Formats: sequence, C-alpha cells, structure tokens
Amino acid sequence: MAMVWVADISAYFAGRKFGKHKLAPGISPGKTWEGVAGAVLGVLVYVVLVMAGSGMTQHYSLILFAMVGVALSVVGDLFESAIKRQAGVKDSGTLLPGHGGLLDRIDALTSTLPLAALVLILMRFA
Repeated sequence: MAMVWVADISAYFAGRKFGKHKLAPGISPGKTWEGVAGAVLGVLVYVVLVMAGSGMTQHYSLILFAMVGVALSVVGDLFESAIKRQAGVKDSGTLLPGHGGLLDRIDALTSTLPLAALVLILMRFA
C-alpha cells in the first residue's frame, strides 16, 4: 500500500512541476509521462530506503516487483478514469470531496493487489 501511495504522490508532484507530455489525454488529460517518471523515481527511492533499513538481500526481485507495481498502479488509475469518462461523470462519488471520489483513492491499490498477493505467496514458498 505504501508503495502505491508513494507512486501516486510522486506522480502528482512531478506531473505538476514538470508535466508537458500527456499520457492519455482522451482518458485522463491531467496525467503526464513526467508524472509516470516521477512515480518510478519516487518508488525506487522508497524501495532503496526500505531495503537499506531492513537489511533485505533480494534487491533485484524487490525492485522488479516495485516497477511492475508502478506500471499496474498507472493502469489502474487510467482504467478508473476511463470508467468515469465513459459514464460521463467527473467524480466517482461525493464521500471525499475534492478527491475524485472513493474509487480515486483505491484505483491503483486494486490493480496492484493481485501482484502483491502473488509475491507474498511466492515468498512463503521461497
């Protein structure tokens, strides 16, 4: 969950500061490739800090998991945006005003959850 949150926050700030090249303007006009790069960089820094702090030895597999997780979080975010666009609504609800609705808070989490579950299962057998 923290990795997805780091990706979302990093993408937001990198996109706001450096965003010039639209990622999928027909689906979500505010998302940029620079935001995606910010998400990748933010998650890489986060993963390196977690590995350094915990003494983990599986560096490459965790970095690979993180990069696939970032990609899935972007796909989940775009998928939820596409659903809203197709439904003709700006927000998925009013429970969290100014946040695009509850689905906007969990869209990237729901797309990365299957990968996280698979990794946990594989780690149990490793």
